[in-house]
Order: sequence, then structure tokens, then C-alpha cells
Amino acid sequence: MTINVAILGCSGRMGRNLIQAAVDHQHITLIGGSVRASSSFVDFDLGELAGIGAIGQKTSTKINDLLAADVLIDFTSIGSTLENIKWCQQHNKALVIGTTGFNEEQVQVIEQAGKDIPIILAPNTSIGVNLLFKLIEITAKAIGDYTDIEIFEAHHRFKKDAPSGTAMKMGQIIADTLGRNLKECAVYGREGLSDERKPDTIGFATIRAGDIVGEHTAFFADLGERLEITHKASSRMTFALGAMRAATWLAEQKSGYYTMQDVLGLTSLN
Repeated sequence: MTINVAILGCSGRMGRNLIQAAVDHQHITLIGGSVRASSSFVDFDLGELAGIGAIGQKTSTKINDLLAADVLIDFTSIGSTLENIKWCQQHNKALVIGTTGFNEEQVQVIEQAGKDIPIILAPNTSIGVNLLFKLIEITAKAIGDYTDIEIFEAHHRFKKDAPSGTAMKMGQIIADTLGRNLKECAVYGREGLSDERKPDTIGFATIRAGDIVGEHTAFFADLGERLEITHKASSRMTFALGAMRAATWLAEQKSGYYTMQDVLGLTSLN
């Protein structure tokens, strides 16, 4: 089975990797990609944009030019993604969302869209990261009630949201597993003198520097020992390949709200 895929927001660093991953995938036909009207890459060959040579498909500023797509992959911005969801609902198109930074209300909008179309919200499409999500859930069940839990993340200097969507997802998984409210127990920085660390808090530490693709670690620390679960990405291609796996899986699903855990068959694992 071959599916038609379009990439929304294809001119950025991630978008170019998505183009290459789509072209290389044996079960995907890349039918187009979108850029902003103000972009210098309007009407640009997608293959040349990705540095892999011309493929005969050009960028577009109009999402209606992508009607031939079975699945759209969106790594744009919060506002653009929410508008793209409406379009996908109107035209019955499946959508993989890699955009990050949504608040609770916006996530609810995405979940509701699952009543109309197949939709995946993936703060991180890396296969390894989604295995990390499952590992920290298992670890939280086993030792989370008596260990100090801290989450560390590092990304390149250009990343705008902090903590990263992946780090926030890690915190939410741990909080849900332990029956805690992340809004109440999260600590997003420490400075100066303070009281002793509260045992039920989940700490977050953020680094933005250079060209770091992405690093995430969950610390479960007790007196005398600690467990660290880490994922490090050295190339954005790992996210692009995961997005293609999500797209091919989603093309065969009925309407519904899904995550990468569903794609990888991890949802039912305890």
C-alpha cells in the first residue's frame, strides 16, 4: 500500500528532513508541501529544498493545493496547526501533528478533532523517545513514590518553547502515573536560598545552546542511588522517520485521537 503525503511547513530544518524521509520511504508518495506566503522558498522544488535534487514537486502557499494527500504532516506553529486542523476536518484528511507548545485548551481542541478525522498529536516522533515515555511510566510505578524526580532537557539555541514539549510530556506521564497534578507539583527553576526540596515535586531544568538536536533525561534519585533514563538525538532525521511511520499507520485508522504510543503498540503494555 502506498499513501500520498503532504508536509505542512516544509522549508525549516525539520521540514527538509521530512521531505527526504518521505521521498526515501517505499510506501509513501510525496505530493507537495506548504510554505508561508512570505517565504523565499515559494514555488521551490521540494527535492532541491531538501538538498536531494529536483523531484518535480514544488512548494505551495495554499493548503488547497494539497487535496491529493491522504495524510498531512504538520510541523508548523500553534496558530497554523489549529487552522490546519479545521481544514483537515472539512476535507476528511488524516493529520500527524509534530508542533509543540499547546496549552490544555488547545490539546482538547485536537482531541475533539479526533471525532471527525484520524489525528496524531506527537510532541516527539522519535521511536526512541516514545520508548523512553513507556520506560519512565514503568519506573514511576515502581519507585516514583519515594524518589526525587527531576527532568532535564537540552536543545539548540533556536528553540522557542521551554521546557520542551517532550519534557512536559515526560512530566505529565510521571504525574499521571503517581496521581499528582503537574500544575501543582512542577518546579521550573531554582535560585537562591529555599526550603528543603518537597518530596512530591517534579523538577524541570532547561538548556538552550548551539546546535543540540535534543537530549532528555528523567532522574529518579534516592539516598544512595539514582536511576537515569536518557534519550539523545544526534540528527533530526530520527524525528522525520518516526513521522513517516506515524503517517503510514494513521492512513489505515478510523477517526480518533492517537499518540505515538498507539503507533508503536505500547499503549497496552503495563
